[in-house]
Amino acid sequence: MTKLSVNINKIATLRNARGANNPDVVKVALDCERFGAQGITVHPRPDERHIRYQDVIDLSKLVATEFNIEGYPDKRFMEIIRLIRPAQATLVPDPPHVLTSNNGWDTITHQEMLKDIVAELHESGTRVSIFINPETKYFEPARTTGTDRVELYTEPYASLFPKDRNAAVKPYVEVALLAKELGLGLNAGHDLDLHNLNFLKKSIPFLEEVSIGHALICDALYFGLENTIQMYRRQLEE
Repeated sequence: MTKLSVNINKIATLRNARGANNPDVVKVALDCERFGAQGITVHPRPDERHIRYQDVIDLSKLVATEFNIEGYPDKRFMEIIRLIRPAQATLVPDPPHVLTSNNGWDTITHQEMLKDIVAELHESGTRVSIFINPETKYFEPARTTGTDRVELYTEPYASLFPKDRNAAVKPYVEVALLAKELGLGLNAGHDLDLHNLNFLKKSIPFLEEVSIGHALICDALYFGLENTIQMYRRQLEE
């Protein structure tokens, strides 16, 4: 079964626009779980433009499903992982100024750095996933870091999907099979939505988890949060 982890960054963005606590990020996370989410994902960035570090601490006390914290492994990120010990830490190579995660790790160039970071995170009892592009050259180096999983960066898939879904998914199937051969667990995320999710899942049936935020929250404006989460769950279960 492929689990659905709901990224609630956009809820925090909406809250921060007015400066108070509406919507309440913690309440929304708990409601997402109640509505069927099998995990909660946050990505606290240094400028705290959406999820704040205090949010991460508050959420860690109440989230009952898998708590996944994404981020660039700087000093503050590593400290919060050591403090909270979430189920999963997803490492992304974002510089501080980027709008959203838009590239995977060069696991060849950064192999030794990632190896040290993965080892440190494992000391906290946290499963580690590395955000990665769908290019075969990065997978063997990813395995040597000791990471438990890799998360496929799926924006290229989502962009090509409306034109040619088979061509869009082909490189992902190739690297997914390689990941399985190497013993790496497989997650996916970025621009997945109700149109392209089911085809990805059927093409890679052993996909373990998808993390979805922006599209899911946009759909919730029309369909309601509870209904939307169930709609995404059905895409993963059909």
